[in-house]
Amino acid sequence: MKHILITGGAGFIGSHLTSFLLNQGHQVTVLDNLQTGSLSNLDFCKDHLGFRFIQQDVCDPIDLEINEIYHLACPASPVHYQADPIKTTKTCVLGSLNVLELAKKNQCRVLSASTSEVYGDPLVHPQVEKDWGNVNPVGIRSCYDEGKRCAETLFMDYHRHHGVDVVIARIFNTYGPRMSLEDGRVIPNFIAQALKNESLTLYGDGSQTRSLCYVDDMINGLTGMMALGKPMTGPYNVGNPDENTVKQIAENIVALTHSKSDMINKPLPQDDPVRRCPDITKLNQATGFAPTVSLEDGLKRTIEYFESKLNISVS
Repeated sequence: MKHILITGGAGFIGSHLTSFLLNQGHQVTVLDNLQTGSLSNLDFCKDHLGFRFIQQDVCDPIDLEINEIYHLACPASPVHYQADPIKTTKTCVLGSLNVLELAKKNQCRVLSASTSEVYGDPLVHPQVEKDWGNVNPVGIRSCYDEGKRCAETLFMDYHRHHGVDVVIARIFNTYGPRMSLEDGRVIPNFIAQALKNESLTLYGDGSQTRSLCYVDDMINGLTGMMALGKPMTGPYNVGNPDENTVKQIAENIVALTHSKSDMINKPLPQDDPVRRCPDITKLNQATGFAPTVSLEDGLKRTIEYFESKLNISVS
């Protein structure tokens, strides 16, 4: 049994990771300032003897004795990270520094939840880890894009200069239960609009692509990375290489919810990536990772969750 710290553990992915690790028999401490996370995401484990919650900002120094760290703390949707862009950059940089200092002190492995946004609007497709990206450093998304790129720099420099055992996960679009209704990304937007029979909002003409990974597959990818032998720093793309246009995703959700919704088009947001699809060959060769949940099955499970949240039934 290990004592594992999850920063941002009250968020969407973090809460699923908490559940998985507790079920594996580990002791889990979640550190979260609840800026975008929610304690309701952790209702399932609040009475678990191996669980502890600390309400704290990751930008403040952390003093714990732990065996592993999953560093997930950061607003991840454009709506949230653009609401306070300076705070987002601080979270990426100062938060990573504090987590790395803690890993150095405890001599433990730390996983950085980086992002596919380090590739920006990619010039290479599908995205491969050796691609350095095409990011606007002064755009409205740069607080997150460049913040995460700087975090990767810090992780590698702590590894090279201090011997910290790091692994970098570049997370691609992930979806599933416990996503926030106010998330602002494609899946919660479309499902909520479809369940309410409202018009689905497509930005641009809907031809831009996304590759959607169900959260259970994402947890398998992240924990598989953490179990790699030393030194296997990555970075590793983790996601689902099944690519769909945003319009196709919208049509699938309308069909699965039996919605009467139509679709309306609005201008594409600044610096929004036109194509997004991971090449997961590197992670597959290292861990055998391959997504198993189909888009249809994952959407059905996610729709059921949103039905309960909105108290709407389509059955």
